[in-house]
Amino acid sequence: MDEHRVSRRQFLRLAGASGAAMALSQRPASWEMPAAGILPPPSAPARVRRLYRNVAIADGRSARRLTDMSVLVADGRIAWIRPSDAEEDPGPATGLSITDARGSTIVPGLVDAHAHVTILGGIHYVSQLSHHPDALLDYAERNGEASMRAGVRWLRDVGSPVVVDPADGRRRGLALGVRDRWRGRSDRPTVRSAGGWLAPPGLIPRAADVANGTALPTAALRQLADGADFVKLYVQRTGAAGGSPWTAALIRSAVEAVHARGRRVTAHVRDLAGARTAVAGGVDCLEHGYRLDATLARQMHDRGTYLVTTLTVPKNWLRLGDRYPGTWYGSAAGRRYATGLLRDAQASARAAHAAGVKIGRGHGLGGGSVAAGQLAWEVESLVEIGMEPWQALGAATWRGGELLGEPAAGVIREGSPATFVLVRGDPLSEPGTLRRVVR
Repeated sequence: MDEHRVSRRQFLRLAGASGAAMALSQRPASWEMPAAGILPPPSAPARVRRLYRNVAIADGRSARRLTDMSVLVADGRIAWIRPSDAEEDPGPATGLSITDARGSTIVPGLVDAHAHVTILGGIHYVSQLSHHPDALLDYAERNGEASMRAGVRWLRDVGSPVVVDPADGRRRGLALGVRDRWRGRSDRPTVRSAGGWLAPPGLIPRAADVANGTALPTAALRQLADGADFVKLYVQRTGAAGGSPWTAALIRSAVEAVHARGRRVTAHVRDLAGARTAVAGGVDCLEHGYRLDATLARQMHDRGTYLVTTLTVPKNWLRLGDRYPGTWYGSAAGRRYATGLLRDAQASARAAHAAGVKIGRGHGLGGGSVAAGQLAWEVESLVEIGMEPWQALGAATWRGGELLGEPAAGVIREGSPATFVLVRGDPLSEPGTLRRVVR
């Protein structure tokens, strides 16, 4: 397999001196720590106070929208939340900035639960998997900036291209380095990453850790040893037959090994057969899940299996067909495929919602041709399939944080980091409000 090979020092720079990789207890003694100044220093929280007055609050947990509220932010955290006519003393006027946010709503920082942070998206997104790591890191920076502008404060990266360290030949997902480069920065989302994909041989060349047969549990544990926050299985066969490349029993053995180390396993699934096998194998979450039925949705509910939907992927393929009629997307076959996939994806999401499945939101950033900053489109798509706007908001905020196991993600509460987003309007009556980010 033709892979990018880089020098040891370049690997450390490209991977952002990944603390995940550098903290390995098994790391070779010959690995060097990066020279001072290679990584940007973490951004310290600003020692300022900001008071938001006359603002509404929607937390995505109910249809209730609090109005005429005041929120004091001090040193990067929410100091208190009070009705505007019953404020506490915000402290000395020196260093206090007051914002009249009338007409706006505070919502939790958005959690993009399905992202490929090192892939740019667009019509040539597949070929980007083989681009040089320098380009992939540039894509990540552009994605991070665009995501922040769109109100995304957490990115759940579900697979990135790998770079190879020639010192030991180990292959590590580049997003692990991006995660560590951005740690502590206020101008980038917080990233949690699966590292590379675990996929059957030949399915995702240059981008996946190959797992064949009984090697699956070993490969899953290797991902954790390399610093992955969770494990991603590519439960899809090549060709039109569909189904899973692994048995439910083998998937379960990998899941149990990962669970024993306190981590979770998610599965890319497209067809019903693969989804059934993944759920029977005990995975914690399904990605995409475009062809679920009511029976499987009930099983997912009973087992506590999450679903992260990506309805904007087939929608975007149709949009690309309109924009680029001379490509596959614009061909009759391409449009038929995208139309059918969207129909199936919407039916699956309806079935999951009706069964009470825990649904997170992701728009397939990078990996499904969708560019960064489109999570609001995904929220609107959930409302289209029957979710209430507050439920769709919850799927894009606290539900994603719950999936990540991060209690500070997607919530608004006193004492928590002030990662909330200010939008113009009322997202509980107009989901498109999430496109109008003020802060």
